[in-house]
Amino acid sequence: MTTTMVPTVPGWPLLGSLPDVRRDMLGLFDRAAELGDVVLMKFPGRVAHLIVHPDQVKQVLVDDHRKFGKQTRGYQMLRIALGQGLVTSEGDFWRRQRRIAQPAFHHQRIQAFAELMAKATAEMLDDWQTRPAGSVIDVDEEMMAVTLRIVGLALMGVDLCDETDAVGASVTSVLEETVHRITHPLTPPLFVPTRRNRRLRSALSTMHQMIGDLIAARRRVPGEHADLLGMLMDARDEETGEGMTDEQLRDEVMTMVSAGHETTANTLSWALHLLCGAPEAEATLAAEVKQVLGGEAPSLESLGRLAFTEAAVKESMRLRPPVWMLARSVEAPVTVKGVELPMGSMVFLAPWLTHRDARFWSQPLQYRPQRFLNGETDEQPKYAYFPFSGGPRMCIGNSFAMMEAKILLSAIIQRFTLQAVPGEVVVPEPTITLRPKDGLRMRLMPRDSGEAA
Repeated sequence: MTTTMVPTVPGWPLLGSLPDVRRDMLGLFDRAAELGDVVLMKFPGRVAHLIVHPDQVKQVLVDDHRKFGKQTRGYQMLRIALGQGLVTSEGDFWRRQRRIAQPAFHHQRIQAFAELMAKATAEMLDDWQTRPAGSVIDVDEEMMAVTLRIVGLALMGVDLCDETDAVGASVTSVLEETVHRITHPLTPPLFVPTRRNRRLRSALSTMHQMIGDLIAARRRVPGEHADLLGMLMDARDEETGEGMTDEQLRDEVMTMVSAGHETTANTLSWALHLLCGAPEAEATLAAEVKQVLGGEAPSLESLGRLAFTEAAVKESMRLRPPVWMLARSVEAPVTVKGVELPMGSMVFLAPWLTHRDARFWSQPLQYRPQRFLNGETDEQPKYAYFPFSGGPRMCIGNSFAMMEAKILLSAIIQRFTLQAVPGEVVVPEPTITLRPKDGLRMRLMPRDSGEAA
């Protein structure tokens, strides 16, 4: 039995916190965290507990991870879009998929994509160079495009720039419609021909067709491919010797294309926005990039010496975590900090909250990359910072994402200063990821310009 009184978030009759989720989700979570480390939230037909303290985050993700599953509405809706990929699958099936996929994400294999990332970044910056100094660009849109291109090349050997309008629009549609389905419990099943359902089905059809055609072509003409899809097609379960079926390959590609590019794009957009408001950090970063790169494009060799660049990325993911919240379902009896969690209820873990908790972070709302270099984080509980989740379900692409973010950020800062547009208000929008609502407009200034910071 519960031995601790559980503070409860005030809610609406019958609807609980659902209206507040739709109106101001981050505000709801901020208010809930003020009530304690384990807080009850009510929703129609289900309850959830918000867990804030790193020790209890660790319990959910590591110590008692087998007691928590992904039978939540969010993951149910994601399965419509992403199938049974590594993000959404569970149990023995997930363990098998993870075993097969893990070698493809070995650190040394991921490093082979550094040159590809640097080339795609340079081509984007060359395009920026053709624009007049002071031009306003949508940084969010630019980051989405370049990371989509990179993930297409690294994952499938396909330059999605030729298909960015179709594929990029489809990815956006899938994510937007999935968010809508998560937050609107009365959304009709996908087979009902509503406008939103038709949009989602069309987007999924576009992506499935492109991925399916590529897999089929490779099955017909097998050979070595130095991309992640080739590695996944060649990989075998070390326990059974089996590989992935075409459907499993498609689901993994869908997952990596949809989630893999958006999280990195958001990290970079937020980093550039936050650096704009922290001139000392921006100057330190620019000095490091100038010293380490010496005017050359970032390379695998130079990445290890870009310590402040890495800290700038990490600090961006602390203040604006791209995966701002994780949800789990309670699948076995478990007690968290004296609170017995009901079977079938949900648990929310929110990097948005834990990463900004003043008990673990000095000046928590300030952008200070140096905190990751000066030993400030050494004495923290381990799960005071978990931008890539943790435990057995830690993001398999974390090394890929960090390398990509460092290459992009250092290359951008080497050539450009991005300045705020007067009057622009940038608001975080908590969808599946945390992205700037209505984009991120910034003014583009060449680094060697007299107006550069």
